[in-house]
Amino acid sequence: MAPFQAYLIEQDENRKVAGRMTTLMPEQLDAGEVTIRVHYSSINYKDALAATGAGKIIRRFPCVGGIDLAGEVVDSADARFAPGDQVIATSFDIGVAHHGGYAEYARVPAAWVVPLPAGLDLFEAMALGTAGFTAALAVVRMEDNGLAPANGPVIVTGATGGVGGLAIDMLARLGYHVVALTGKAAEADYLKMLGAAEIKLRSEIELDKVRPLEAAQWAGAVDNVGGPILHWVLATMKQAGTVASIGNAASFNLNTTVFPFILRGVSLLGVDSGYIGFPTRQRVWDRLATDLKPRHLAAVTRTIEFDALPGAFGAFIAGQVKGRTVVRIGA
Repeated sequence: MAPFQAYLIEQDENRKVAGRMTTLMPEQLDAGEVTIRVHYSSINYKDALAATGAGKIIRRFPCVGGIDLAGEVVDSADARFAPGDQVIATSFDIGVAHHGGYAEYARVPAAWVVPLPAGLDLFEAMALGTAGFTAALAVVRMEDNGLAPANGPVIVTGATGGVGGLAIDMLARLGYHVVALTGKAAEADYLKMLGAAEIKLRSEIELDKVRPLEAAQWAGAVDNVGGPILHWVLATMKQAGTVASIGNAASFNLNTTVFPFILRGVSLLGVDSGYIGFPTRQRVWDRLATDLKPRHLAAVTRTIEFDALPGAFGAFIAGQVKGRTVVRIGA
């Protein structure tokens, strides 16, 4: 292996965090059984927080950013993988405490690597990335808890985000009546294109007046927001409804009551896409290649070249990005 390009995130003596393009040597790769020539990565909000220092994401400096990667195995000490195999690696410590996907090469533990399933190519795998995996894991967990299209509508909060939009697309493909909750009225046509049957604006909800139980509306919910919105979602769930808690875009606090749980039998499911292991991880990726593969994935995905990466994070921090962004590394 020759020296290669990477986007390295560092912290200076004043604890200021910044990233830069640099050249690394093969011996600077982290430990792991599988060495991968990276074809594509992606940008998640978490990546933007890490790269800019806007969030305390990085747990080790210096660290190559990028929590997602897809590419081709060039060397493996694990019998499950051979040179030439196409693989995906997302989550775990990638890009936060272990050199990540913003590099032409990556070396990771074999336990973090998923064989690319038939039905996906490497580009599509990164168009999905952690966002798609998280959305799919939420759907799988809710289905395992009894959710089905016949049960009633499913609401998705934070609908224009990467996870929210993909969740809408997946649920609509499965036949669910999907309601998109958003604060962006101008994005109604975009959300309907993804498959939302209805658009509900956050401004229609008086969050400071939500009672412990409100009129029952939803059989299921995918919540990316947390805080008062999640309290409202719980208060408006139908009997035996299921809520998948995915994010905290508004707040990590939840001030609610036990009434939805003890009077309506509502289930609140935590979705941890970061460290969920096998066989569930493989099961979810297999479904992303089949019945959970979003129908509009290409339409909601843009591609940038590796050298444009440093200038891309600001728009994510400013909340100006919708859909998914794939970074072409070495394809």
